[in-house]
Amino acid sequence: MALNYVWIAFFIIAFIVALCRLLFLGDTEIFSQVINGMFDSAKTGAEISLGLVGMMTFWLGIMKVGEKAGMISLFAKGVNPFFSKLFPGVPKNHPANGSIIMNFSANMLGLDNAATPVGLKAMKELQELNPQKDTATNAQIMFLVLNTAGIALIPTSVIALRLANGAANPADIFIPSLIGTFISFIAGMISVAFFQKINLFKLPILIFLGIFAGLMTALYFGLNGLPPEQIEKITGLIGGLLIFSIIVLFIAYGAAKKINVYDAFIDGAKEGFQTSVMIIPFLIAILVAISAFRTTGCMDYIVNGIGSAFAAMGFDTRFVPALPVGLMKTLSGGGARGLMVDVMTTYGADSFQGRLASVIQGSSETTFYVLAVYFGSVGIKNTRHALTCGLIADAVGLIAAIIIAYIFFG
Repeated sequence: MALNYVWIAFFIIAFIVALCRLLFLGDTEIFSQVINGMFDSAKTGAEISLGLVGMMTFWLGIMKVGEKAGMISLFAKGVNPFFSKLFPGVPKNHPANGSIIMNFSANMLGLDNAATPVGLKAMKELQELNPQKDTATNAQIMFLVLNTAGIALIPTSVIALRLANGAANPADIFIPSLIGTFISFIAGMISVAFFQKINLFKLPILIFLGIFAGLMTALYFGLNGLPPEQIEKITGLIGGLLIFSIIVLFIAYGAAKKINVYDAFIDGAKEGFQTSVMIIPFLIAILVAISAFRTTGCMDYIVNGIGSAFAAMGFDTRFVPALPVGLMKTLSGGGARGLMVDVMTTYGADSFQGRLASVIQGSSETTFYVLAVYFGSVGIKNTRHALTCGLIADAVGLIAAIIIAYIFFG
């Protein structure tokens, strides 16, 4: 229901602001701009969904091979000690456990093309355990909130954009982004655990968090100081090797188990096509609402208000120009990326504002997009506390990114 109220609020607030701009500022073009923006966003939503068809068809085909061969079950057994505590509603060795860990792994490596199809597969498997098909289960909410927290070990795309914008050391935001994404992840986990009354002080969960922290440390000592071009090559190699190894492993294991690998792939590919088409209305709905809110200037009013409030209290307001990136990231990944580039262009890639915008972009995720796509793929309308927890993780991550930037970049 929370998403329903937010969706309605976007339109009503946007209409009121547009009307005020017309009546008091004489802006006679605002309503045509809003409508044009909404139509463009509707087109974009359809294009994004249809653009997923090929990748969804391929990846769900591969996942079906792994499922019939038994590889997904093996993944599930490996992660069961951790997931049984974090996802108590999911049975031991259920295929969803394997899909979830593969989704998290792809996200951590920045492999969006692989993460989304596998994540949608996980949602479908979790939906099979759902007694109320239009209402999100605890496990689905935990899975999505951890996704919206944006678990990314290596912000490759951000480093590449900083390089393109003339940063002296494009990878200098690497460690701050790592810390930011970890804090956001923990905030999302704690917020969901609070609503679902999950005890996080259990050995498997603590071990998982320790491993995650260990990975961050290893990446720091392994990649810190390397040229950005070399970091990009290394991360590309790791990602490509991991994904292609999984594909070959699934196919080879399926062949060894004497299943018809090709037929299994086709069965899964058909599911991928159907899922891609199903998410179109959900994605268009949220993108159109966001467009109306953004075009009327509501985002600018919020940012300027926050800046004025902090200035009145005597705080340093250098963070304000980068704030729109964090607010937009919750709504639109593409919009936030554009704002980050704009901040770097205006203030410089190596300025405090440019670095902060990069840290924010590298340590957060698009909450509304993720909720719309993932819940839409299985027809869930009542998202319960998913949006609230996702926004808590976003808010904590944004505040942490600002504090971290001050610590690292002064």
